[in-house]
Amino acid sequence: MELPDLVRGRRATRSFDPAAPVPRAVLRELVDLATRAPSAGASQGWDLLVLDEPDDLARYWAVTADPARGEDRWLRGMRTAPALVLAWSREDAYRERYARADKTSGDHAPADLDARWPVPYWHVDTGMAVALLLLAAAHHGLGACPFAVPAARVDAVRAAFDVPGDRTPVMAVALGVPAPHPDGPAPGGPRPSRRRPLDDVLHGGRFGRLLR
Repeated sequence: MELPDLVRGRRATRSFDPAAPVPRAVLRELVDLATRAPSAGASQGWDLLVLDEPDDLARYWAVTADPARGEDRWLRGMRTAPALVLAWSREDAYRERYARADKTSGDHAPADLDARWPVPYWHVDTGMAVALLLLAAAHHGLGACPFAVPAARVDAVRAAFDVPGDRTPVMAVALGVPAPHPDGPAPGGPRPSRRRPLDDVLHGGRFGRLLR
């Protein structure tokens, strides 16, 4: 499939076939492709934790569960995923890289160290790695759904999987073969597309000017 078709055809998958595991070789390739993403100064401040053993998957959902919320439709669907990839960023990788001689002079090295990072590129770059992971999954015919690790459960996830304290969870991705939701079709049918029209997003030369 051509890249434009992969991009336009990609959709979030929220229910998977739990009896169809993702082969380890495919998981390794997905992560390998994800780590070809660009990063500031080639800092590569990302780590990708793959969970595909039943015990590890059960542990993840157990430590991130909100007892007050219960198991809703979203969770019942996502728990069917035979693999999860947790993408973590490490800020110090960027601080260390930009402390080296080739990054401590010139326009890209302002006197105010905090001014080097107007946005947290360790998160941005890890997000780009996740985007490549999603496209690679689509290339392999897999469904995927990115979602956040609950902020209140981050420490529990770190403890459950021996994640160092200097890593920050940027995104989790559920992976697997798409399958009907265990609860059946969603009430009310498929959700309408919420994608913003191109001319609302694209600005030509000046904000608010159409590019034709």
